[in-house]
Amino acid sequence: MNACDEVILETGNVRVRILVLEGREATAWHFHSEVTDRMLCLQGSIAVEYQDPCESIELVCGERCEVAVSRVHRVVNMSPETAKYLLVQGVGRYDFHAVEL
Repeated sequence: MNACDEVILETGNVRVRILVLEGREATAWHFHSEVTDRMLCLQGSIAVEYQDPCESIELVCGERCEVAVSRVHRVVNMSPETAKYLLVQGVGRYDFHAVEL
């Protein structure tokens, strides 16, 4: 977790965090076996990239999207500036399965 990331709420079934991506930074490709990711862009521009099928959804401040359980995805900062997004994960036990592409 980035030093600037902030945990808002964490229970056995829900996680709410503010995540920071530096310029052009991306998360690892991954999926979750129980939780749905719901993302709301707070600052900058991010893209949520998916596999099977390959697609990308770009979000600017105020826009949101949802990633279904078991869908391989990653989040990418689309600009050289810092980006922030609110991530709500639930309902279920959190897990993170990295995927090599």
